[in-house]
Amino acid sequence: MKIHPTEKRSSRIFLRTSLIASLIAFIALALVVILRDGSAPVLTLTPQTGAASYTTDFSLTMTSSRAGLKECAITATQDGKRVEVLHKLFTDKPLSHTESFRLPRDAGFKEGMVELAIVVRDNALLSFFGRGKSSLAQSLTLDFSPPRLSVTPGIHNVNQGGAGVVSYTVSKPVERTGVAVGQYFFPAYQQPGGEWLCFFAMPHHMQPFEFRPKIFARDKAGNEVAQSLSVFAIPKAFKADKLNIPDEFLNAKMGQYTSLYPGEKSALDIYRRVNTELRKENEAELFKIAQKTSPTQLWSGPFLRLPNSAGRANFGDQRDYFYEGEKIDHQTHMGVDLASVANAPVPAANVGRVVFAEFFGIYGNCVILDHGLGLQSLYSHLDEILVAPDALVKKGDIIGKTGTTGLAGGDHLHFGMIISGLQVNPVEWWDEHWIKDNILAHLKK
Repeated sequence: MKIHPTEKRSSRIFLRTSLIASLIAFIALALVVILRDGSAPVLTLTPQTGAASYTTDFSLTMTSSRAGLKECAITATQDGKRVEVLHKLFTDKPLSHTESFRLPRDAGFKEGMVELAIVVRDNALLSFFGRGKSSLAQSLTLDFSPPRLSVTPGIHNVNQGGAGVVSYTVSKPVERTGVAVGQYFFPAYQQPGGEWLCFFAMPHHMQPFEFRPKIFARDKAGNEVAQSLSVFAIPKAFKADKLNIPDEFLNAKMGQYTSLYPGEKSALDIYRRVNTELRKENEAELFKIAQKTSPTQLWSGPFLRLPNSAGRANFGDQRDYFYEGEKIDHQTHMGVDLASVANAPVPAANVGRVVFAEFFGIYGNCVILDHGLGLQSLYSHLDEILVAPDALVKKGDIIGKTGTTGLAGGDHLHFGMIISGLQVNPVEWWDEHWIKDNILAHLKK
């Protein structure tokens, strides 16, 4: 039977159309699979110090774009000995997961190089083509020996609410070192000669019998050492004070803060929140500002006191606040109030760099100078600020004028001294003999 040429042509067209349709369908399916699989998992391993010990806490973050995580395998190899560190299967196909791990103590590794190998797979449909797999290799130096400290000898006389300084050396490079006092940590700063210097303090609210400062050091492998510091803690009595808050003060001052607490109806309610919540926020901010410090000392000699001024309130004063005979709050005064003539020029107490110069909550217009090694001075309630951030000022340079901004009841300067964010008694830093006996003496070799 003879096939008509028209039928042959129709058959070829049909075949070609079917092939094209099949090819389009295959390409579409491949695109769907590829898009569904997404890219390979993204891996992030911390820390990246290049050193480790059995106490090093590693953190591996794994992120799959679409397919979801399937498996994580971590091994460590040293001198041909391969040890499984972690093997985890993910049944719930998470798109992201962070896994913490340590090298197993029973691995029997010795100090030296070890190779860490990480393989992570997701649920890619084309896994047989190598899709959905990520690998990460990390060379580590195992170090099981903690640092050794050598402290400059001497007993440190530290007043309650006051400061001290210590000089010491560490036997190896460290990731973190300083002095720990209760919940506070005072960072140390390495000097060009190799020694570490650290200003530390006894908080005003800490009883002398609780003051047990320790020098702390952690190396890059995570090995830690702590050594007690020889101190003689001197108790101090702080004055109790009562402050009456009149309506005249509230009406004059709370307008500065109404935008912070729009839901409050009365000036008294705003004041309650300013004197408690905003005060705490400002004090917390001081610890952040403290990080903007020079690793070397900028200051020299005693700090300047506002010239021709009279003291109006002391560091550590225990203040009870009353409104119409009712106690409404209790706070501690964390600086020294100095009163002179109105709008008196305010000199920089010592050489320093401006790290803050703007309105600052309860302090009003405020300037903070950094003097290095975490030591900073604070000047608040200013009517004018005459310096800009990052400016280097000399001792005696005029940085502002006294005023009544913030919670000031009258024109004065609130002067404070700060060590790594913790406010300390400024009076010590005005005293040349105290600086010589308690600071400079411990910096000598």
